[in-house]
Amino acid sequence: MESREPDEGEPSSTRDPDRRRALLEAADRVILREGPGASMAAIAAEAGISKPILYRHFGDKSGLYQALAERHTRKLLEAVEAQFSAAGTVRDRIRTTIDTYLSLISQSPQLYRFLMHRASAEDAATHSAMSTMIRGLSQELAKVLMAESGLADPARAYVWGHAVIGMVQTAGDWWLDHPDVPRETVVDALADLILVGLPDSARRNGGHFPD
Repeated sequence: MESREPDEGEPSSTRDPDRRRALLEAADRVILREGPGASMAAIAAEAGISKPILYRHFGDKSGLYQALAERHTRKLLEAVEAQFSAAGTVRDRIRTTIDTYLSLISQSPQLYRFLMHRASAEDAATHSAMSTMIRGLSQELAKVLMAESGLADPARAYVWGHAVIGMVQTAGDWWLDHPDVPRETVVDALADLILVGLPDSARRNGGHFPD
């Protein structure tokens, strides 16, 4: 049976989810090929439709950005959070979490740059969604620190969690622009900095950092 494009006033609930997925896949291909500067016209052309029809599938450009963010950040969140809760020492988990994050963003650096920089800069809703992802990771790390370091001050654990995640994200951005640097070097540098600073800070605040 032949698919059709939705009428201009047709509610989004009646639109074909397979068609929506195909449009997001077309957007992925263009972004991977052209980078974060990929145009909406190029994405529409890749999908074989006009730009207004592309927007109608998602409500508007903001809707397309948010759909792409949801499509790609969910996998990142699930993988990183799995490392937080995995068996092993906190030290091991910090290293594997950093390595997992860097590995995932390096698999599709153009998509990462599009979502974290271009889409977030152009669209407030997408910026909010990406910020929520970062806060979620920070909060998960803070919970791990509170549970395993014996800190009596949760505010301090949340400050540390946000600082660590922000540092890893910023270092990851730098690393994508310096692909000649081995991933292991970045993991080691970040882990060394975290694993020197956190144990000392925990001890000075009445806690301990487990081996």
